[in-house]
Amino acid sequence: MGMVGYTIALVVIAVIVSPCVYGKQLSDQEEIKVQRLLKRLNKPAHKSIKSEDGDIIDCVPITNQPAFDHPLLKNHTIQMRPSFIPEGVSTYTKKEAKAITQVWHKNGVCPDNTVPIRRTKKEDILRAKSIESFGKKTHDRSFGKRTHQNNPGEGHEVHLLCMVLTVGHYAIMSSRNGNYYGTKFVMNTWRPEVEDPNEFSLAQTWLASGDGSDLNTIEAGLQVYPGLYGDNNIRLFIYWTSDYYQNTGCYNNRCSGFVQTSKVITPGGSYTQVSQYDGDQHEFPILIWKSSGNWWLMIGEEYVGYWPGNLFTSLGDRATTVQWGGEIVNRRTNGRHTNTDMGSGRFADEWYRKASYFRKLETVDGANTLREPQGIYSYASNGNCYNIKAGGTASSYWGHHFFYGGPGRNANCL
Repeated sequence: MGMVGYTIALVVIAVIVSPCVYGKQLSDQEEIKVQRLLKRLNKPAHKSIKSEDGDIIDCVPITNQPAFDHPLLKNHTIQMRPSFIPEGVSTYTKKEAKAITQVWHKNGVCPDNTVPIRRTKKEDILRAKSIESFGKKTHDRSFGKRTHQNNPGEGHEVHLLCMVLTVGHYAIMSSRNGNYYGTKFVMNTWRPEVEDPNEFSLAQTWLASGDGSDLNTIEAGLQVYPGLYGDNNIRLFIYWTSDYYQNTGCYNNRCSGFVQTSKVITPGGSYTQVSQYDGDQHEFPILIWKSSGNWWLMIGEEYVGYWPGNLFTSLGDRATTVQWGGEIVNRRTNGRHTNTDMGSGRFADEWYRKASYFRKLETVDGANTLREPQGIYSYASNGNCYNIKAGGTASSYWGHHFFYGGPGRNANCL
């Protein structure tokens, strides 16, 4: 792509999730901590909906949601709608879009002026490495040195933040360093097979800025993560941090911060409509952008909510990198590579209706305009296990796009 010598910090975070022994005897102090956490996260609800996927959805008054436990949001005024939506030419129209419905909708709806929040159960907390790390990404802070990785034809310096016992695999597309105020894209949805309960497989976008312990990220996408949710359903997830995953941020509503405004979509909610190999393809459009100082999330045509700008340091202004793609965790159970799928479980070379894809990649510039990103490049941490292939700009329907994924363990990935 003519970018030899260009240097960028590629955020590659490998996650450790330690197994927890179910039924273990908690000390009195630990039991008190668990009950306090449950009380803090599970706010009093106007209505509760029991979903067929096992979730309980609490319809919580919008002004009493967990977000407002954050000390920076004590006097926060809720922004019910963004002040603008980025302008730009997009062929993904309302006519083209299909309804995206979470499973719990089959059993009820939340009233006006409430937001649906997936109830946290005691067993959810017990699956975490510790009570303190519940809902958070954890990693070895001693790692994070810059190291050159072989990436033929690119010459990029890749910033690896790796683990000793757990390895994260990535197949991603990344922007050049620049000034970004959001991203919009469409991805097809799959339900990847996850071999180990403490592994996960996801497809997401990252908006990032800062470096080292000042790394700020906003993340959103779809994941299968048995260790977090207790099942193998495909679920919407969000994440944020303002200090390189150390003390701030969490998944979904499992800490204070993200302000939810939608009464029909909840972070952590599951979906049943997924793509079929060589069959129907189901898509999931995401838009994240900055409006009036807050970072908004839109799924299809629904405003889900926003990350208040004052949660962040460098991201309070803008993002400097945008990335899109897949990630899995490989725990190397029994000393071998995992069979956990990325995406459809097929390599990128199989293309449409077989492999996973992102299409219509766009970024938001300082004039609040959606533009096709320039100079984007791909990175796969191990192309024998999971790979990625750029598709160029063949048509207005596809725009900038790429295919990615893989089956994990195979003859060339041990």
